[in-house]
Amino acid sequence: QEDESEEEPKLKYERLSNGVTEILQKDAASCMTVHEKFLALGTHYGKVYLLDVQGNITQKFDVSPVKINQISLDESGEHMGVCSEDGKVQVFGLYSAEEFHETFDCPIKIVAVHPQFVRSHFKQFVTGGKKLLLYERGWMNRWKPSVLHEGEGNIRNVKWRGHLIAWANNMGVKILDMISKQRITNVPRDDISLRPDMYPCSLCWKDNLTLIIGWGNSVKVCSVKERHANEMRDLPSRYVEIVFQFDTEFYISGLAPLCDQLVILSYVKEIAEKTEVECCARPRLDIVQPLPESCEEISSDALTVRGFQENECRDYHLEYSEGESLFYIISPRDVVVAKERDQDDHIDWLLEKKKYEEALMAAEISQKTIKKHKILDIGLAYINHLVESGEYDLAARKCQKILGKNTDLWEFEVYKFKEIGQLKAISRYLPRRDPILKPLIYEMVLHEFLESDYKGFATLIKEWPGDLYNNTIIVQAVMDHLKKDPQNRTLLRTLAELYTYDQRYGKALEIYLTLRHKDVFQLIHKHNLFSSIRDKIVLLMDFDSEKAVDMLLDNEDKISIDRVVEELENRPELQHVYLHKLFKRDHHKGQRYHEKQISLYAEYDRPNLLPFLRDSTHCPLEKALEICQQRNFVEETVYLLSRMGNSRSALKMIMEELQDVDKAIEFAKEQDDGELWEDLILYSIDKPPFITGLLNNIGTHVDPILLIHRIKEGMEIPNLRDSLVKILQDYNLQILLREGCKKILVADSLSLLKKMHRTQMKGVLVDEENICESCLSPILPSDASKSFNVVVFHCRHMFHKECLPVPNTVSSVQFCNICSAKHRGPGSAILEMKK
Repeated sequence: QEDESEEEPKLKYERLSNGVTEILQKDAASCMTVHEKFLALGTHYGKVYLLDVQGNITQKFDVSPVKINQISLDESGEHMGVCSEDGKVQVFGLYSAEEFHETFDCPIKIVAVHPQFVRSHFKQFVTGGKKLLLYERGWMNRWKPSVLHEGEGNIRNVKWRGHLIAWANNMGVKILDMISKQRITNVPRDDISLRPDMYPCSLCWKDNLTLIIGWGNSVKVCSVKERHANEMRDLPSRYVEIVFQFDTEFYISGLAPLCDQLVILSYVKEIAEKTEVECCARPRLDIVQPLPESCEEISSDALTVRGFQENECRDYHLEYSEGESLFYIISPRDVVVAKERDQDDHIDWLLEKKKYEEALMAAEISQKTIKKHKILDIGLAYINHLVESGEYDLAARKCQKILGKNTDLWEFEVYKFKEIGQLKAISRYLPRRDPILKPLIYEMVLHEFLESDYKGFATLIKEWPGDLYNNTIIVQAVMDHLKKDPQNRTLLRTLAELYTYDQRYGKALEIYLTLRHKDVFQLIHKHNLFSSIRDKIVLLMDFDSEKAVDMLLDNEDKISIDRVVEELENRPELQHVYLHKLFKRDHHKGQRYHEKQISLYAEYDRPNLLPFLRDSTHCPLEKALEICQQRNFVEETVYLLSRMGNSRSALKMIMEELQDVDKAIEFAKEQDDGELWEDLILYSIDKPPFITGLLNNIGTHVDPILLIHRIKEGMEIPNLRDSLVKILQDYNLQILLREGCKKILVADSLSLLKKMHRTQMKGVLVDEENICESCLSPILPSDASKSFNVVVFHCRHMFHKECLPVPNTVSSVQFCNICSAKHRGPGSAILEMKK
C-alpha cells in the first residue's frame, strides 16, 4: 500500500503469510470464504485448505484436479460446500461423516449451503451451472433436487442469507423467498456490453433484508420490504426497493459493508506512459458513503498485490468477517488482509507525520486501550522534536506535563538543554516541590544566569525556595561578582534575599537599608528583627517615615517610646512625625513629651498645633502661651487665653489683632457670657463694619435694641437696612416657631387626655374569683341579696369599702394602698360599686 497524502488512511494492510505463502508459491488462489473461526481457501489445482487467521494450514482436502470455483460454509462452520470446474459438487461435515457427492456434466460455478445447515430440518444447498438447483434432504436421507431457475445463461454468483437467496445470471440479479418459494424481484444488469464471465457480479448481504449488488461500475443497495395486505392480490408478500444507486470510476471486483459505508474492491486499467498501451494497474480498495444517487469517497488505497499486472477483474475477490471488520483481498498470487485502524495505528500515523501534540493527546485519551505505545515515549519524542525544531521554550514547557515526577528523566533533559546552551529556557519549568531534583541541577542553572543575566538570576532566587540549592555556594558566587561590580543593586538585593534564606537577617537588613528597599519593613516584621534596628531608627525614618512610624508604634513592647524619642533627638523633624502619630493614636501615652511637642508643632507643623492644644490634657498652658505669644500665633493665643479663663483678653486680641468680627461673635457665642457681649458691643460701637456684623448675628443671643440704642445718630452703617430686615425676620421666625410649638403641644396634650379618659371610662369585670386586697376575702358576698360596697382602682386592685382607711379632711381623694401609698399614681382614680 502506498499513501503519500496528508489524509490518514482508514484501513491498514498486511499479507496473509505462513501457510498461504507456501500454497501460492506452487498453486494459485481461486476463491476463499471466511468464517469467524477459520478461513477456507480454494486453488486452481483443486485443493481446499482450512487456515487459521494467521494463515497457518490446519487441514487440506483434495477435491478435484481442476479449479475450485466456490466454497460455502454454514453459520456454525461445521459444514462445507465445494464446487469445481469439472462439475463436481461436495457438501460434507468438517467434524462428522455426513457427506454428499455429485458430478454434473458442466462446470458448476457456485454452491451455497443453508446458513442453518447444521439443523436437521434445514439440510438444503443450491448449486449453479446452467441451472439453479435446490437440493433438499428428504426421506431415508435422500437428496431431492428441484430447479429454481434456468434459461438465462450460467449462474455466476449466489448468496444465501436467512430465508432469502440472491443469485446472478447473464441477465441480472434475482431474489427468492424460501418461505413462500416465490421470486420477489429481478434487478437487470445495467451494462450488457461487458462479458459476464470476465466482469462477474458481486453480491453481499449487509443484513437479513439488505442486499448490495456490484456489477461492472454500477452499485445498487436493495432493501427487501413487506408488502401491505391490501396490495397483495397475486403479488409476492415481499418486494425490493433500491435505496441507493451510483456508478464508480472503475470495475467492481468485490463489495462489503462497513457500518453505514461500503468497502469496494476495484479493478483498474491505465495507459502505460512509455508504450501508451492499456495495462492492468494495482487494484484499489475504496471506502464510500452511499447517497441516494451518488456516493462520497471516504478513503481510497491502491494495493500492491503480487502479479497484479497479469490479473483480470474476475481474478479478484473480496471477503469479510462481520464480527471483526476484517477484509480479505484475494488474488491468484496473494491474499491481503485489510482491517480498520485502531488507536495505535492512528498514533503511528500521527508520529510519522510529526504531529506529536495530537499523538500525545490521542494516547492520553486512549491510554487504557492502546497496546503498542506509551504516553511517556511519545512525550519524549515530542520534546526531542521540539528541541530539534528550535522551539526550546515550548519543549521546556512540555517537560512539566510529560516528565511529571520522574527525577531521572528531568535531570537527563536538563543536561540535554545544557549541551545545546538552553538552560535558561527550562529554568522556569523546573520542579520545585514533589519532585525536587539534585541541588547540583538548580545550582547549574543559577550559575548560567549569574554569568549572563543578573535580573533573571534575581527572579529565580525570588521564586525558588532556598532549600533547593546550596545557599553557601550561591552566596559566594554572588560575592565574587560583587567584587567586580560592588554597586550593582540587583546583585545586592539578591544577596540580601540569600542572606534571608540563610537566616542571616542582620546582614540582609543592612543591605536593604543601604538600598532603601521596600521589603525592609516586611523583613523586620517577618523575622522579628526589632532588636537589630534599635540603632537604625533614623535610617528607617529617612527611608519611609510613615511606614517606620507605623511599625514602631505597632511594636511599642519591643522598642519603647522613650528609646525612639532618644534615637531621634538630633532629628527633631522626625521626632515630631513620630510623636504626632503617637498622639493621634493615644492622647495619653506620650504625655511626658507634650511640653516638647508644643515647640515641635510650632516649628514644623503649625496647622496641627491648635488641634493638639485642644485635645491635650497634659500640655502646660503657661508654656504653650509663652511660645505662641513669642511666635505671634494669634489663634492659638486666643484659645489658650480663653482656656485659662482670660476671655476678655482673648476677645480683645481677636478684635485688635485679627479684626474679625465674625470670629469675635463666634467666640462670644461659645463663651455665652453677658459681659463679653457687653465688651464686644462697646468695642464695636464706633466701628460701622463691626456694627453690621453684630446686627446680623446678635439677634439670637442679645436683645438687638441694646445695640441699636447705642448707635450714634448720623453714623453711616453699611447694609443697615438689610441688617434690620434680618433682625425682624429672625424675630418673626422665633414667634412663628413658638406658635408652632404651642399648637403641637396643645394638640398632643388633648390627644393624650382623650386617650386617658377613654381608658378610665372602660368597665372592670368583678366576679367571684376576685378578692379584697386588704382582708383577702372574696370581693363579692356569698349572699347576693345583701347590699355591699366595693371600690375598684384603675390599677385593677379591689377593696371592700369598709376595708379602706377613711380619707383625711384635707383631700378626699383615695389611693390604692398597694400601688400608691403616698404619691398619686396609677391607682389614684377609683370606681365605686354599690348595691
